[in-house]
Amino acid sequence: MGFAGQLSLGHSLYLGIGAYAAAALHYHFGVGPWAGLWFAVALCVCLSAVVGGLAFRYGISGVHFTLLTIAFAESARIGFDHFSWLGGSGGLFLKVAQRDQIDWVNLRGTPAMFYYVMLALAAGAFALSGWLMSSRAGYYWQAIRENEEAARALGIDTFRWKMFAMMISAALTSVGGVFLAFYYNHLFPEQIFHISRSIEIILGPIIGGMGTLFGPILGAALLMLLGEGATEVIGAYGWEIPGLKQLIYGIALWLVITLLPQGVWPPLARKLGVWK
Repeated sequence: MGFAGQLSLGHSLYLGIGAYAAAALHYHFGVGPWAGLWFAVALCVCLSAVVGGLAFRYGISGVHFTLLTIAFAESARIGFDHFSWLGGSGGLFLKVAQRDQIDWVNLRGTPAMFYYVMLALAAGAFALSGWLMSSRAGYYWQAIRENEEAARALGIDTFRWKMFAMMISAALTSVGGVFLAFYYNHLFPEQIFHISRSIEIILGPIIGGMGTLFGPILGAALLMLLGEGATEVIGAYGWEIPGLKQLIYGIALWLVITLLPQGVWPPLARKLGVWK
């Protein structure tokens, strides 16, 4: 969505729906996570088409589009709080397996197994993003991001291509939700649909550089190093500061918006003479 210049603060919607879809199929019907993954992706793609259709058909953009995505995520949080079939506010709990045994079929195993699975998925998402960025779709999205009216005047179907961007983004986010559900084995609406989850998702791209290929990776790495590093340093002295990571995230965001409005990666890429 960054390629097309669309800022969403409601991606916890697709993370949560993807997680609950696969977890519910496994919990109630014994469907494996890999089969449930396809259902979760299809469901989130359809949901994103509804959100995008409402927004783009009526010309909702900018801050109003961002507010619309928040509204959908908050509606899901409130709705799932009262959805007893999925545990409601008490949460949905999956059967906890032994962490010393690796079961690829049912996605059960050690944290190291999940690490390598997610690493492979992240590499796949990166490769897909790189291919899309250099394809015709990528050029259309970048034209829409720079000047949507000019892109429309050149014959680009902006509605269609923004919808594609949103559906692909929702699909990839839902995959993360599925693996989050089977890693933690429990889901609470207040946690997974909360706006803080959406903010965590978007902070990396904003700090690294929205609409770039390497920017989100750099931004996420910087946030992780700063947040976890500060927590470890403070903890080594026996201190505890509530909300320390959130404070660091806020300072980092303020510095980037003030000093590097395009993000950290674009000026770094220009200095290194590499492709963004």
